[in-house]
Amino acid sequence: MLDKAECVIVFPSVLKAAFIFGGSYGRGAMMCRSGEHFTGPWGAPTMMALEGGSFGLQVGGQATDFVLLVMNPRGAKAILHSKVKLGADASAAAGPKGRTANASTDATLRAEVLSYSRNRGLFAGLSLEGSSLRPDNRANEKVYNKKVEAEAIVRKGAVAVPPSAQELISILNKKSPKNLSDPNSLKE
Repeated sequence: MLDKAECVIVFPSVLKAAFIFGGSYGRGAMMCRSGEHFTGPWGAPTMMALEGGSFGLQVGGQATDFVLLVMNPRGAKAILHSKVKLGADASAAAGPKGRTANASTDATLRAEVLSYSRNRGLFAGLSLEGSSLRPDNRANEKVYNKKVEAEAIVRKGAVAVPPSAQELISILNKKSPKNLSDPNSLKE
């Protein structure tokens, strides 16, 4: 699936706690393939925030690591421009292997975002559905020591890969050097 993804978003340790009312919070990084149609090598990361609230019969707390694969240009562009609500603004589905997240599933795997997760703790009712995903431009400023928008980082190559991300970008370029999506799907 990575070979057909335009972007990868990694959220280490998204924290979720609830007793009737619940909330989740996490910070991570989004790396996308470069080039006009997401066909080039993986580029510099932009910082992202994942936040959500919930109400209902729920109790517990946990930390969950998420890897989200953004599967088409429309999903990538939406995430880079503004806050996106998963399941509403961008269709989200649990990845085809190792599913522990519950989201709207798409039998043909045409969801804009596929999620993979690993959790620690006890929680009844884990879901990314309804969580908001947005660029964290204040974190970008801290990483790059200047004001730079998420879209400029990813789409315009405004900054070089920082030393702290070079190993991750190198691994992505080694494991998935080319975008193997249908070329027509990349021209949206």
